[in-house]
Amino acid sequence: MERLRAAWPPYSHLILGALLWALQMLVSAMLGLYLRNGLETSRLAEVAALYFLGGLLAWPFALPTGRFLAYGKPPEARFAAFFVTLIAATIAMTAFLFAMEYRIFYSRWHAPFGSGIWVFQFIFTSISAVYQFLVIGMRLFLPLGLGCLVVSSYYLAKRLR
Repeated sequence: MERLRAAWPPYSHLILGALLWALQMLVSAMLGLYLRNGLETSRLAEVAALYFLGGLLAWPFALPTGRFLAYGKPPEARFAAFFVTLIAATIAMTAFLFAMEYRIFYSRWHAPFGSGIWVFQFIFTSISAVYQFLVIGMRLFLPLGLGCLVVSSYYLAKRLR
């Protein structure tokens, strides 16, 4: 029970951390786009919003989970816990948001909501979108996102004792 209580961070850490992590993911994606094509894309605002929201919505899942896994562990294990939870939550949330955007686009050609065919189309459209994000979208987390991940994980591991 003590571990669960220790896992829940103060609300200020959730809110401020989410904003800072979201900003880091936004800057990472913009740097990635800049290095690859000089920010020349017709969907720059949508890409920026996707990576910002992915980071913003991932943090409230990653921080308590990381704190739970890191509780009472040595510094190396705390670092690993935050590293894994931050990367997994950020990729998962950003991929989920990408899949929902993808789904919205293709919904005009899908069967009516709730039908068996609709469920099939929803599942396979989402799987296709997540795959596409993993192949194409993950690159925008590099090179800056990896550095942000290491620094943030180190900071969190040092702060939590």
